[in-house]
Amino acid sequence: MLRVGLALALVSVLGGSPPVMAAPGRDPGDHPKLDQELNRRDREVKGGTSRAIIQLKPGWDVSGEVGKLGGKLGKRLGLMNGLAVELPNKVLRNLANHPGVARVIWDRPLDPKMNLVSVAVGARAVQRQLGVSGAGVGVAVIDSGISSWHDDLTYGGASSAVRTSGGQRVAAFVDFVGGIATPYDDYGHGTHVAGIIAGNGYDSAGLRAGIAPDAHLVGLKVLDANGRGVISNVIAALEWAVTNRAAYNIRVINLSVGAGVAESYNTDPLTLAAKRAVDAGIVVVAAAGNLGRNKLGQPQYGGITAPGNAPWVLTVGASSTEGTVTRKDDVYAPYSSRGPSPIDFAAKPDLLAPGTGVVSLSDPASQMYLTRAAFLVDGTRPLGSKPYLALSGTSMAAPVISGTVALMLQANPSLTPNLVKALLQYTAQAYPGYDALTQGAGFLNTQGAVELARYFGTAQPGQPYRIDKHWSRSVIWGTHRLRGGVLRPDANAWKLGTVWGAPKDPVGNNIVWGTLAPVADYNIVWGTALDPALNIVWGTALDPALNIVWGTACGGADCPGVIWGTVSAMNIVWGTALDPVINIVWGTALEPPLNIVWGTSGAVDTTMWATSGTDATLFVPAAADPLLDVAVPFDALFADPTPVVAPAAVTPVSPAPIGGLL
Repeated sequence: MLRVGLALALVSVLGGSPPVMAAPGRDPGDHPKLDQELNRRDREVKGGTSRAIIQLKPGWDVSGEVGKLGGKLGKRLGLMNGLAVELPNKVLRNLANHPGVARVIWDRPLDPKMNLVSVAVGARAVQRQLGVSGAGVGVAVIDSGISSWHDDLTYGGASSAVRTSGGQRVAAFVDFVGGIATPYDDYGHGTHVAGIIAGNGYDSAGLRAGIAPDAHLVGLKVLDANGRGVISNVIAALEWAVTNRAAYNIRVINLSVGAGVAESYNTDPLTLAAKRAVDAGIVVVAAAGNLGRNKLGQPQYGGITAPGNAPWVLTVGASSTEGTVTRKDDVYAPYSSRGPSPIDFAAKPDLLAPGTGVVSLSDPASQMYLTRAAFLVDGTRPLGSKPYLALSGTSMAAPVISGTVALMLQANPSLTPNLVKALLQYTAQAYPGYDALTQGAGFLNTQGAVELARYFGTAQPGQPYRIDKHWSRSVIWGTHRLRGGVLRPDANAWKLGTVWGAPKDPVGNNIVWGTLAPVADYNIVWGTALDPALNIVWGTALDPALNIVWGTACGGADCPGVIWGTVSAMNIVWGTALDPVINIVWGTALEPPLNIVWGTSGAVDTTMWATSGTDATLFVPAAADPLLDVAVPFDALFADPTPVVAPAAVTPVSPAPIGGLL
């Protein structure tokens, strides 16, 4: 394995993430083709080597030049016309001068980030009452691998839709770290993630089953035995998934790994590789990161990690079930990263899913099994080893969503990635007391998302459109919260190639997302005219007090005072000063205890979105941990919520250095 001259950031699965990387102004002597970190190494690091990704111009190959400069060749990255290499720091500028080189980017390090969960989100009800289990849907797990054997990954049924290989529902395995052909997981993180998605609960009599227990998995190993990795391997894994998506029906990719944000999602090779997968029709699900608190334990905003910072990725933050199946006491997990995304300031996360104290599969041959013995959990069968492990983090929340997406795609295979995200947000449960940069559209409701997905696949014009009183009935499109009306399944907002949040689709048409439906019956409407007073339509003059308009007064651009929802003191505004205590404002100095300010200076309003997070608290299963095997409707789990306490005041602190250990 190629080594990096500068020590890589320590990977923390349970709560820490690499520090969010700010984008300060470039040094006048910086080479325009080298990114910020490689320019720093060119200036300051005299010896050693760096892992880098060379993005080539069309028709060029610089393999020979790399060898002449004393470098070592790594993987070819066809998805981005790139090449992973290791180079002496002293020749970085020489390589950047080559006419065939478009960019040279640091191959930065990665961070890898059940019962109660399956019941609380309504997955068990979907499995039992709707007969949907993820059968036939392939989920690629880009992580540390998958165990060579776990009873919960077997399949004992007779459905031809369920794929197995060697007795396991791991249909394929590719090792981008060590090149080993057969499945293994020497770290243990990927096995835990795999069980959340598709474990069947065999070692617990079905009680610890995951979200989609008949889905098949594709293991793409990018992390080593210590949980370390680099983004070039993730890019290679994404490329493999896109190339082989038809052979294994890969409809979902789970990324419970992430890296610091080093540049805009419009130029980062990691986020652009994820976009290629989404444009190919694969739903890419990523953990938001575990930077909801700084090192002092104080709340902080802006901790989203890559590739979850990209709008085309479905980015998942973490909630906690508080150890119960009822929805009433669910809360945001304070370690979970809040938005906005660094550099681009995009609205994230997209929604929350349970990530605290999640019990899933363990691998006795992994590092986690040895180092986290206190959190191993028994099954119901005497095995000589403990088949389960309890972990917390957004790494555990993301596969809850990936499993849900597998259920949705079994119920309706025609769904596009954008429509999947819209259905998840529209049916999510928004909790009072949390802003959209904390909870996204709300808390996951698996049952509602699957029911609405199936309805879209079978409904006829005029058929009643089911709306649940607990659904958010909103979609966060870009930096706007869309309210009113119902989702229209044929809207151009959901087409492949349409970037989530864009004002126009790939052929230049203004975006339309929904239609107005009478409250009494919510009849579905296909392609009819919309009510301009209540629906969001881009390029049409609407009521300025209720709707967000693109393409009118701002000439097709985003208006400077655009808000999330309606005009009030409670909304987040870009570039406009509203209530100084409640609103988060970019470029405006507000009251320092409660607001995060970008672009201002002074001791009280220090920019703090580059600070590092603390480890999330591990959930230790109680001796009387109940194994509840119930399949109750979502509504029965929910009681009208009591107000949720908003996060404590945010106190600015000095940013942590880039590359520090977490």
